[in-house]
Amino acid sequence: MNKVLQKFNINDGTKSVRTPLILHFKLKVTMSPTTIEECEYMTHVPYVSAVGSLMYVMMCTRPDLSQVVSMVSRYMHDPSRGHWEAVKWILRYIKGTIDVCFVFKKDVTGKLECIRYVDSDYVEVYQIHYQQWDMCLHYPKHW
Repeated sequence: MNKVLQKFNINDGTKSVRTPLILHFKLKVTMSPTTIEECEYMTHVPYVSAVGSLMYVMMCTRPDLSQVVSMVSRYMHDPSRGHWEAVKWILRYIKGTIDVCFVFKKDVTGKLECIRYVDSDYVEVYQIHYQQWDMCLHYPKHW
């Protein structure tokens, strides 16, 4: 994860954040660049690469990011500055939670299993007009 953060200039001087996204990120399709200046700016932004890196981090070590990565990946075809700010926010969240990971415990049979998992949407989905929240609790058989 440190390599991903370094790749997008999230370093020791970058302030970390405590939530994957917050309400002021109102991500919409209509945010796509409309002026030549905005389009020119976005041609130099590594949005697709950053979202791809977030997908890799999510799949390999941080499935708790699945909701927010899903949200920003919807705009890969025509991202705006607002979408890019959301991606940078997620990277700053990863920086602040670099030590967060799943906790696996061996059950009585010796198999590893995930004990708890929570994935919540901290931002309203404005195109769909609902919030998403998922939770899965797995209790070992010996409880």
